[in-house]
Amino acid sequence: MTALFALATALLWGLADFGGGLLTRRMPALTVVVASQTVAVVVLGAIVVVTGGWTEIGPQLWYAVAAGVVGPVAMLSFYKALALGPMGVVSPLGSLGVVVPVSVGLLIGDRPGLLQFAGIGVAIVGVLLAGGPELRGAPVQRQAVLLTLVAAFGFGSVMALIAEASSTLTGLFLALFVQRVTNVAVGGGALYVSVKRGGRALPEDGGGMKVVWAALPALAFVGLADVAANGTYSIAAQNGPVTVAAVLANLYPVVTALAARGVLKERLRAVQAAGAGLALVGTVLLATG
Repeated sequence: MTALFALATALLWGLADFGGGLLTRRMPALTVVVASQTVAVVVLGAIVVVTGGWTEIGPQLWYAVAAGVVGPVAMLSFYKALALGPMGVVSPLGSLGVVVPVSVGLLIGDRPGLLQFAGIGVAIVGVLLAGGPELRGAPVQRQAVLLTLVAAFGFGSVMALIAEASSTLTGLFLALFVQRVTNVAVGGGALYVSVKRGGRALPEDGGGMKVVWAALPALAFVGLADVAANGTYSIAAQNGPVTVAAVLANLYPVVTALAARGVLKERLRAVQAAGAGLALVGTVLLATG
C-alpha cells in the first residue's frame, strides 16, 4: 500500500507541477498559486462538510497550518523557477526536498533494509539525472537553481508536516482543508503586497481576467492534483516506512520530464533516459525490499 500511494503521489505532483509551470508562463506565479488553491478550498470544504470532518478538530491541525504557511513559499519559488527554466535545472533539483522527510523518518526509527537503502540511493540518482541537469549558464539559470532549492526544502517540509496532521481519513480531509485555507491566506496576502508595490496580478497581454477564466480548468487541475498528492502521500507515510514513501513520492520529476516530452515534444537526452531507468530500478528495489 505504501508503494502504491507513494507512486500515485509522484504521478499527481509531476502533472501538477508541469501544469503549474505552463500556467506561470501566461500569468503571474502568485496568481496561479492563489487561484489554484482557492478551487481546492471550495472542493475540500464541501468534502469536509459531507464526511463530517469537522469532528476531527484537534491540536494536530497546527501541523496543517504550518504546512499551509510553507507551501505557498515553496510553490511560488518552484513556479518562478519553472518559468525561468530550463526544466533541466528545476526538475531534478526540486526532488532534493526528499532529504527532509527521509531524515525525519530515520529520526523516528525507520530502518530500511539493505535492498531499500540501495533503492533509495539509486532512485535519488535517477531522479537527479532524469531532469537532464544543466548547472552552467547565465545568471537567470543560477537564479532558477536558488529558487528551486528553496522550493525543494519547502516541499520536503510540507511532506513531513502533513503526514503528522491527521490519523484518520476524515481527519485528513480536514487537515488538507486547513492547509489550503492557510495557503490562500498567505498567498493572497503576498499577492496584495505585490500589487501594492507595483506588481501585477493579471497577465500583461491585454486579456486580463479573461485569460484567468479561460485557464480555470487548468488551474483547478493543478490545485486539486496537488491536494490529492498531499493526501496520497499522507496515507503512504502512515502505512509504511516514511523513508520509502518519501523517496517514491519524489519520483515526480520523472513524470514532469515525461509530460514535457509528450506535450511540449521536448526530446529526452541520453542522461534523462538513463535517469528514468535508474529511477525505475530504484522503485523496484524499494517496493520489493
